[in-house]
Parts: sequence; C-alpha cells; structure tokens
Amino acid sequence: MQGPAFAWTVIGSAVLAVIIAASGPALAQSPFGCSTPVSQRPSEVGCYFTASETLGVMAHSPVFWHLYRYPARAAAEAAKGQHGTVVESFGTVWLYTIAEEGSRPSAGERVAVIGPLTIVPSESYTARYMEAVFPTGIKTRIHRHSGPEAWYVLAGAQCLETAQGITVAHAGEGAVVPQGPPMILESVGSEIRRLVLLVLHESSRPWSTLASDWKPKGLCPNGY
Repeated sequence: MQGPAFAWTVIGSAVLAVIIAASGPALAQSPFGCSTPVSQRPSEVGCYFTASETLGVMAHSPVFWHLYRYPARAAAEAAKGQHGTVVESFGTVWLYTIAEEGSRPSAGERVAVIGPLTIVPSESYTARYMEAVFPTGIKTRIHRHSGPEAWYVLAGAQCLETAQGITVAHAGEGAVVPQGPPMILESVGSEIRRLVLLVLHESSRPWSTLASDWKPKGLCPNGY
C-alpha cells in the first residue's frame, strides 16, 4: 500500500531508521541516530553512517539515486563520475550516483534506480548515505528531513507512515519520501530488516530534525 503523494521506482536485477524510538532496545547513537561511522559500529543492530558527498547545486530536478554493484573498490572508483560516491556496505562495494534517470556508469551491475527525488535547483545539496539493521517492531521517532529520503531494502520490510498514509517496501524494493513531511518508520514482518538509505538534504540545514506537529495513527501492519 502506498500513500498517493509518494511515488517510488525501482529498476534493476536484484531481488535502506534514522531516528530511533524510545521503545525497544536503546539503539540511538545521537539525538538523530545514524551518526556513528560503520567502521566503528559496536554491534550489528543499529543505523550507521557510511559516506557523505557534497554535490553542490544540481542543474536538474528531479534526480534519481543509482545503485551499482562491483567486485572490487578499484572497479567502482574507475567507473565513478560526477556526483558519484563509492561505499562499502553489507559486504558489497557500491557506486551510488545522484543523477538523471537515464544516467549510467561505464561499468558495473545495476541493482536499482530509485526516485524521483525532487530538489530545488537553486539550492546546494549533500548526499548522506547510511545502512541499517533492525528487528521487527523497531520504530523511529517522529522526524523530518531537509530534502528527500530514499532507501533500498536488502532483507525484511520497512513501513513508512506520514499524514498521507503508508508505504511498505520489501526486499528488492526501494521507496522515496519527499522533503518536509513528518514521518515515522518501522520494521515490519518476521525478518530482520537490512537496508541502505540516502538523505539528499540542503547543505545549509540539518539533515534530520525531530517533529512534534503530527501524530501517527499506527497504520503500519505487522502482517507484512
């Protein structure tokens, strides 16, 4: 089920929360979570920072998040173009690129193209990349971002709730939430959720802030 305001697109061959809730284990590493580098992770469960790239002002809107997989870091670095970032996450070497939908690197296995990500062409943006592992029932706190957020689910399922409804993404799927609305994310289903995620935020503003102007209805189901 998907709220009408949120479009998601995934193109690829392969079959990502951010602010950890007070319920469940104490997983937050900062007021907003996802700030501890993945190389310093104290345990598998949690949300960790993998890379950040200052992209500056981009000429086009919308843009898309392109995820490609490589056998080694050197191959990904060789294929990296403008607005590309090489990330090692979940035992995989990735090339993440923020570009128009039809953009392709010179090599690599395409896993997904996720978007559209609507941005303001006159603003400067930073791509913040993270990875997360959470068991069923773990929720984020209510929060918002200063730019669109996108994720790609590797295992399990994630449910997004906003005032417009819910969006559920399963393994092999991606989803997008635009800049601005308050939201809550929850792991659903019986399998541990593993995902990679992006917040494409305005560089002059915090990437994430807590929100108190909306109350979720608890729409995310446990039966996924």
